[in-house]
Amino acid sequence: MATPRSRRQPSRRQPSRPARPRRFPWRALALFAASTSLLWLSRGWWLPAPPKPQMILVLGGDVAREQAAAELARQRGLPVVVSGGSNPEYAHWLFAQREGLPQGQVLLDYRASDTVSNFTSLVDDLRRARIRHALLVTSSDHMERALLVGRLVAGSRGIHLTPVPVSCGNDCQREPRRKLWFDTLRSALWVLSGQDIRGWAAEHLPTWLGGVAGARGR
Repeated sequence: MATPRSRRQPSRRQPSRPARPRRFPWRALALFAASTSLLWLSRGWWLPAPPKPQMILVLGGDVAREQAAAELARQRGLPVVVSGGSNPEYAHWLFAQREGLPQGQVLLDYRASDTVSNFTSLVDDLRRARIRHALLVTSSDHMERALLVGRLVAGSRGIHLTPVPVSCGNDCQREPRRKLWFDTLRSALWVLSGQDIRGWAAEHLPTWLGGVAGARGR
């Protein structure tokens, strides 16, 4: 007597789990940015010594910086580039009338909107002008972040920066560390890709960091 064939039980499909959204690899990027920063900050061990200062780079945000740079330019006879500084009328009065500098000695550049773009908007122009050493003028409470960003961005073009801090007196403000590290990350990624992540970060990062990305800074 033939045994009946066993019927196959219909297979039950396991419900598919929703795909997890991919997280942006911030840890890897932060580690990479830190490694890149250390590499550039240690470049004095393996790059040749820079020549004497060839120009003065002033970061806008406080007219006291421009005043100090104007006096320094008169004393040392160096050309000045003001990035994102005061209005042209005031700058002309300060450099030309008060300090007596010829027009060709001062360049006003208004492409920058924050500390990182102070450098990214200018470094390729400076490289084409064969600048290898610049005096960096900014407020003393801004110098740490400015110098770190500048040594990454300008350093990638072989430009050495010597800090010339301007006293901020009673107006000194302690900068948040997240602003320092975010600008470091922006700078490192710009050096690698030529792209600034500021706009993307302002839209996609958490509010506490997106605010840092979207704020116009000095």
